[in-house]
Amino acid sequence: MSLIQAFRDQSETCTRMGSPLMGRVLSILAEHWDATTALGRKMATYEGDIGPAGHSLPLRICGGLHALVLQQRDGALLAAYPPNTVSDAALEDAVLNALKSHEDFLIDWTQSPPQTNEVRRSAALIAMAHVALSHFDRPIVLSELGASGGLNLMWDKFAVQTNTTTLGPEDAVLTLTPEWKGSTPPAVVPRVVSRLGVDLNPLNAKDSDDLLRLTAYLWADQPHRLALTQAAAGAMEAQVEKGDAIQWLEARLATVPEGHLHIIQHTVAWQYFPGPAQRKGTALIEAAGARATPETPLAWMQMETDGDTTGAVGAALTLRLWPGDVTLHLGRADFHGRWINWTG
Repeated sequence: MSLIQAFRDQSETCTRMGSPLMGRVLSILAEHWDATTALGRKMATYEGDIGPAGHSLPLRICGGLHALVLQQRDGALLAAYPPNTVSDAALEDAVLNALKSHEDFLIDWTQSPPQTNEVRRSAALIAMAHVALSHFDRPIVLSELGASGGLNLMWDKFAVQTNTTTLGPEDAVLTLTPEWKGSTPPAVVPRVVSRLGVDLNPLNAKDSDDLLRLTAYLWADQPHRLALTQAAAGAMEAQVEKGDAIQWLEARLATVPEGHLHIIQHTVAWQYFPGPAQRKGTALIEAAGARATPETPLAWMQMETDGDTTGAVGAALTLRLWPGDVTLHLGRADFHGRWINWTG
């Protein structure tokens, strides 16, 4: 795939995912990208998949532009981004001038892949955890693979509105409001006593530079996502360790004390693990499940693609429980948590 085509494809995806601004910006990049600049030459060095399932070059560039806006480093670009409304010509001028004026910054920014920590995915995690607890009501030891900044490790501090009620604490730090279809998960009271995550490049939501990277990939015409992320960051108390997820998981599985429910979770992360890592991770979890007892139960919560990566049908919500090795297909959710079709 060429970078120009990757811009066009990403433009369509962002528009479909509720960000017309990014649709416009990416269309401008597709129409006017200059491969002869230092930034253009840098992007040309990437091999393999440059789209969202690989290097995500279009998103890296858009994230860098938004970072310039969030830091107020480019007045013209700031004036062209929401809450302001400008013509296509004015947006085009602002974007193209920013590419030239801040080329060194953008080259440095795009060295790292996009990292989001979509808090709205916690709506699915809350629902699946309530089902797990209805089977095994124990204090929870929580582990997250591909945790990024770890904000979704805090789901027990959040609330979610279903079509009939609200699940979560009365003093929730934020309330998620997906378009909910289906029944309501069981009412339980989660008690998370330990929470820990792992990521190849963990971000600290309490650090201003790391929070900038997390928020730069939340598009400027979606201020509600920014508000949710900032609220979650303010309540952040989990730790995310740096390391290989599967090696980390192997050690983590041996540390859960008796009398606790160990919940392993990941959201839109598994697809990025290499095939051998996926197979080893599955084998580790299934082996731990085979050792599980009613006093040491295990739950594996997954919000992951099962083939479709366009966002059209969303991610599958799958819960596996041990002892017993029960697999529950609980529905589907939008990759950004905008909707949940619950079949639990």
